[in-house]
Amino acid sequence: MTSQVFYRKWRPLTLADVVGQEPITRTLLNALATGRVAHAYLFFGPRGTGKTSTGRILAKAVNCLANDTGEPCNTCSICQAFIGGRALDLIEIDAASNRGIDEIRSLREKINFAPNVARYKVYIIDEVHMLTEPAFNALLKTLEEPPPHVIFVLATTEVHKVPATITSRCQRFDFRRIPQAAMIKRLEHICQEEGIKAEAQALALIAKSATGSLRDAENLLEQMVVYHGPSIEVQQVRSELGLTGDARIRELARLILARDISGGLTMINRIANDGLDLRQFNRELVDYLRGVLLVKADAGSVSLSAEEMAEVKGIAAKVSLEEVSQAIKLFAQADFRFSLQATLPLELAMVDYALLGRVKSQESRVKSQGEGDSRAKRLQTPDSRLVEPPIAEVDREIPRPLRDQGSVVRGQPLPRSLIPDPRSPIPEIEHLQQHWNDFVNACRGEGSGGNLDALLRRACRPVSLEGHSLTLGFYAEFQRSKIEDPKYGCMVERKLKEVFGKPYEIRCVLIGKEGRPAPISASESLLVKEALSRGARIISEE
Repeated sequence: MTSQVFYRKWRPLTLADVVGQEPITRTLLNALATGRVAHAYLFFGPRGTGKTSTGRILAKAVNCLANDTGEPCNTCSICQAFIGGRALDLIEIDAASNRGIDEIRSLREKINFAPNVARYKVYIIDEVHMLTEPAFNALLKTLEEPPPHVIFVLATTEVHKVPATITSRCQRFDFRRIPQAAMIKRLEHICQEEGIKAEAQALALIAKSATGSLRDAENLLEQMVVYHGPSIEVQQVRSELGLTGDARIRELARLILARDISGGLTMINRIANDGLDLRQFNRELVDYLRGVLLVKADAGSVSLSAEEMAEVKGIAAKVSLEEVSQAIKLFAQADFRFSLQATLPLELAMVDYALLGRVKSQESRVKSQGEGDSRAKRLQTPDSRLVEPPIAEVDREIPRPLRDQGSVVRGQPLPRSLIPDPRSPIPEIEHLQQHWNDFVNACRGEGSGGNLDALLRRACRPVSLEGHSLTLGFYAEFQRSKIEDPKYGCMVERKLKEVFGKPYEIRCVLIGKEGRPAPISASESLLVKEALSRGARIISEE
């Protein structure tokens, strides 16, 4: 004995049943009611949003024997044939497996034959973007002027791959991801009809995990019923989806936004020791921080209970929008792929966020005291010679939690703004040259292999600037050819804008080893002399 899966059993039978696509269904309903049906439609949207189902309803409606209002009656012989899959005048083609010119030629040969029973032949070509270029060319003329008894429905998830000549001959409808509220309502209807008792929060989790695809949500609901029976609880859904639902998500978010490094690192390692999936935990953490951001910005509704909402509002009241945004960016970018230590990506994000806030606080305090960036100058000179100030000075620069954990190397410069000041008498190209080593250091970890800084370090220097065109002189052909590759060139341009705050287009030239600048002795640097006079000593030269 076989039974239909939920997404087939509960496929919409009328345009009114199509979930979350009201603008599209209303337009099609008006076209059917007034007899202004087009000869070709292009349905574009993510998977599981109703493209093929809408095409089938359209095919049924134009052939319905009792179509007075535009909707199919679903009771006449034609409608029953369409519902039962027996309609010979509905031809569905999967372009993913029938993508060649021979299949389209066969379609063109058969298209002129009159319908078998119905008034119209309806061709639904699914995943039409998979057709080859010759196949599209073969389809073009037929699509432009089909016989009067033929209607085409082209469906695709990647409309940018469909030639403009095809798109321009169709009425295009863009299917959007189905809103969670509409999806939950549909799942509740299915549960009621199937005799399933499901907690409201369980259905909300299913709808959220489906990311706008009703078919995915229906499949997951059926999977839960098969495994757990007709009674579904929220904890069962969490377990099936791999969600932790751990209260420590909220606690860690609070520690992050409070920049409590010691507490945050301890919490991360406790979570790892308990065997939780850190990738999934991080996804839920980022989602929680997003909720804090939305509450702080008073933007949109957040699906939280009254108790959770009060907690999030309490956290949001203590931080700024910029701080929450920075935390989301750092933890969303945590990359677990190449980390030998599972906790390291989270630990680095935690320390980076805390250190960033403390550096900004120090910069603000220094500025208010009229000291400018003298503290940064004591730690690193423009020609990249590292000098070590007296021990007491360094200890004051490094936050205590980081000193205790050994997370900062003594003498390492703290971050500072590299954006050129238009009021500065120093030409912009000289500013770029002075801070080039800072830029190279900022490129550490960029790229698929994290080696962008290695390709730039001691390999090139800015030689000229014309408008936004920055010329980089390379000492060897290997590095020049690598950076000239668009893969790396785009990364360098993106990082230049991020670090210096201005867009630059790079041009790579070979200047040879003779173009490498000669090292300047420490005695020739005024800043090094000043640092030495204050008790510092040179520990290394680059």
